[in-house]
Amino acid sequence: MAVIGLDDTDSRDRGMCTTYLAARIAARLRERGHRVDRSILLRLNPAIEFKTRGNAALAIRTDCDRKEAFGLAREAIDAAAETDDPNTNPGLVVAPDADVSPAIAEFSVRTLCDRLAIADAREACKAAGFAYRGWDNGRGLIGALAAVGSRRAFSEWTVERIAYREPKRWGTRRTVDPDSVFAAAERGYPATWDTVDRGEREVVCVPRTPCPVLFGVRGDDPDAVSEVAAAIDAEPVERAETFLTNQGTDAHLRDGSIRSVENGRNYRLSGTVASAPETRRGGHVFFALADDGSNSISNDGSGDDVSLDTADAGSRVHDDEANATAPRLDCVAFEPTKRFRDRVRALRVGDSLTVCGEVSGGTLKLEKFAARDLVRSERVTPTCPVCERSMESAGRDQGYRCRDCGTHREGKASRTLDRDLELGWYEVPPRARRHVAKPLVRGGFDAPTHPER
Repeated sequence: MAVIGLDDTDSRDRGMCTTYLAARIAARLRERGHRVDRSILLRLNPAIEFKTRGNAALAIRTDCDRKEAFGLAREAIDAAAETDDPNTNPGLVVAPDADVSPAIAEFSVRTLCDRLAIADAREACKAAGFAYRGWDNGRGLIGALAAVGSRRAFSEWTVERIAYREPKRWGTRRTVDPDSVFAAAERGYPATWDTVDRGEREVVCVPRTPCPVLFGVRGDDPDAVSEVAAAIDAEPVERAETFLTNQGTDAHLRDGSIRSVENGRNYRLSGTVASAPETRRGGHVFFALADDGSNSISNDGSGDDVSLDTADAGSRVHDDEANATAPRLDCVAFEPTKRFRDRVRALRVGDSLTVCGEVSGGTLKLEKFAARDLVRSERVTPTCPVCERSMESAGRDQGYRCRDCGTHREGKASRTLDRDLELGWYEVPPRARRHVAKPLVRGGFDAPTHPER
C-alpha cells in the first residue's frame, strides 16, 4: 500500500483546486485497476499567509506500488498545477502506508498548530526514506507530508462530498438552484451542516472562485452528504469525490493563556471581559479580555477572512497598567460574522468567557466563545425610599443623601440586570465559519450550545 500526499497546486487568481487534482489521480488509479481505500482532505493552520483559500492538503491511500504511484502523481501535477503563478509551489510525497511513523504523525499535528519551514519537510522526508518532489520553492511539501501522516495523527474525522464542474465551464458563473440547496440542507441537517446560512438566506456550499468546484457538502456521515449532494439541482457534474477530512473538528485550536499567546496560531483561552464591546470602523466589534489566572477550559469537541486594520487594532496584547499580573488580549468579531456580533455586543465587563480563534497582530479573531459566568447586577446611585428621588453623593466616603428629605444611605444600591445572553457556547454563522472550526451542532462541548444555522 502507498500513500500519495500533495499540496499547493492551485492559484488564488488562476483557479485549479488540489482536491480536484486528487480526484483525478484517484480516478486514474482506478482506471489502472488499483484500489483506492480513501482520499483525505486535511485542513492545515488557517493562520498561514501562504494559503490560497482553505489551506488544504490531500492524501490518497492505494494498493498501487510506490514507484507507479509517484510517476502517476508527478505527471498529473505537471499537467494541471498552476505553476505559472509564482505563489504556487507544489509538493508531492509518496510513502508506504506502514512506514508512517509517530514522528511523521507529529509533523502532521504541528502543521495545524505551528508554522513549519520547507526545510523541515525535506529533512523529515529524507529521514523517513519517502519519495518526494517539490516544484519551485517546494512549499507544498509541508502540506503533502502532513497529509501522508494525517490518518495516524488525528482521531476525529468528518466527510465532504465535492462535485466538480465540466472544464469548459471553469471561470464562468455557476448554475445552482438555491431553493434545491436549502431544501436538501433542511433534510440533511444535522448530519450535514454548513451547507447554507439560514439567517442570511445564503448558500454556503458553492464557492465564488474560478476553481473547478461546483459545490461541497459537509457532514458526519458519507451517505448523508451523498444524499444531499444528489438532491441539489445544478449544472452538469463532471466528477464527484467523497473525502475523509478534519473539517469541523477544531483540530487547529490549542489550549493556552492570554499571557503566552503568539501571532499566527489558534487558541482556546479563558478570561474576563475587561472593556465594554465597541463597534469600530467597518462594523467590527472589539473588546478586551483579561487573563483571569487560569488555563482555558478544555473542550472535547470558514469563513471570510478580513484583514485587521492596524488603525483599529486597539490595545493588542499588553499588561494591565493597574495590574501587571493581568495581561489583556483584544478580541474581535468581524463584520462578516453578522448576527454573531450582537452576541458579542451583549457582553459586559466582568463576564467570564472561553474564547476561540486565531491570534493575528496581537488580536484574537473570534470563531466562537462560551459564556461561563455572567454579571447579573450592577451598582447604581440609590433612590430615596421616602420621596423616590435619585440621591446625591454626600461627599467622598460619606455615602448618599436625599436633598429633599435628608434621608441618608451608606453606599450604592444593587440593581438586577436583564441580560440578552445565556450561559453556553456561541459561534459565528455558517457564512463566516472556517473550514476546520467545529460547528456547535456536532456536539461534544462542555456547556450548553446555541448553534447557528
